[in-house]
Amino acid sequence: MIATDGEVPRVPRRRRLFRRAGGDATEVLAAGAAIAADLRGGLGARAGDLGPDPVARAVRRLRTLLDADAVGLAELHGEIAWSGRPDPQADELVEQARRDGHRAARGTTVVLPLQVRGEPAGVLAVCGDVTRAAARRAADWVAEALERGRLEASATAAEEAELRALRAEISPHFVYNALTTIGSFVDSDPDRARDLILDFAEYIRHSVARRGDYTTLAGEFRAVEAYLALARAVLGDRLRVQVRIAPEVLPVALPFLALQPLVENAVQHGVERRNEGGSVQVSGEAQGSECVIAIEDDGPGMDPEVARALLAGAGPGDGLALTNVDRRLRAVYGPQYGLVIETAVGAGTRVVMRVPRFQPGVVAS
Repeated sequence: MIATDGEVPRVPRRRRLFRRAGGDATEVLAAGAAIAADLRGGLGARAGDLGPDPVARAVRRLRTLLDADAVGLAELHGEIAWSGRPDPQADELVEQARRDGHRAARGTTVVLPLQVRGEPAGVLAVCGDVTRAAARRAADWVAEALERGRLEASATAAEEAELRALRAEISPHFVYNALTTIGSFVDSDPDRARDLILDFAEYIRHSVARRGDYTTLAGEFRAVEAYLALARAVLGDRLRVQVRIAPEVLPVALPFLALQPLVENAVQHGVERRNEGGSVQVSGEAQGSECVIAIEDDGPGMDPEVARALLAGAGPGDGLALTNVDRRLRAVYGPQYGLVIETAVGAGTRVVMRVPRFQPGVVAS
């Protein structure tokens, strides 16, 4: 617009999408984050899952954000959670949108279907003097929050499945040999038999017990010591072990069953495959803000391409432990962390685990 005769042009004001919080983008972003957190458990979340009535709390926040007379959220079946007093025709429009999967509107009420990954997930109802654009934006926010919640739940389920897979990897062959070895000492060396029974109990407890997501390096190392004591009893002079763990890294929090499977892998695939046996070295030290743990064996080693395939999850089934530990480390600490395998045919294998010494949200239970 060009001004003439000294007049100041008038630029039409844009109508705010979100009127009450629209004057402050920070408030809008904070409201969106809070709504997403409330809906993390889905529209069917009950009180106690994510606090008292997370869906009801999300509905109240949406109503405030939109400055609406009433806002409702519902799954495809069941009751709708309302905040405010809906118009008389609201329930009928909700059922219509649920049934048809399309927007339903009458008067000052609009009901929008929620799509998550192309599938119907519920409906959002808005009553009052709210623009259609604002209602659509709110529906998009809710759908995105529901999708993120599903992705988080899927990731958590995958982590739990990988942890269950690690627990299930306890070798029946090793358990049988350990118990047979313990039995052989009952008469000839009862004190050693008793100590090995305690080691076996610690090994089993750590491997199969249900507990929190994280433990300390000290806690993980106790299980490693128990396993190595049993392995030395079974393999005798064929297994030589050297352990060097710096005291300052013992409190570092690790995902549960992060170290023990790597040590077992070194013994089973490094030492046991050689008739003359071999050695396993475990070390842990601080390097700046990081903790570096290395497990090394002088076994047959492998082609580096095979090691790369193992970490990618494309290797043979006996590499499940390496794959699972690597994926869990990257999920917890980020893609820059995980396992590094240094190996070659006939040159042994060295597995290096690098993790932060302190990571927000990673606390040993």
